[in-house]
Amino acid sequence: MKVLLGKVISNKMKNTLVVEVERLQVHPMYNKRMYRTTKYHVHSEKSVEMGTMVKFVASKPISKTKFYKIWSN
Repeated sequence: MKVLLGKVISNKMKNTLVVEVERLQVHPMYNKRMYRTTKYHVHSEKSVEMGTMVKFVASKPISKTKFYKIWSN
């Protein structure tokens, strides 16, 4: 089970957070380091403030765009 870490950028939907994950990628030819971001829709029963760092994991499909849930540890 892979645990992802990201920052909450939207909490306007009911039981859904939009979380942005930033990763560092190295260009194969030029060896330049670049930051890439990906947005995930994450299921959460609790309300979480914007700007909070959260951990989440993959789960069974909850809706058309939600495949992740908050990891409670």
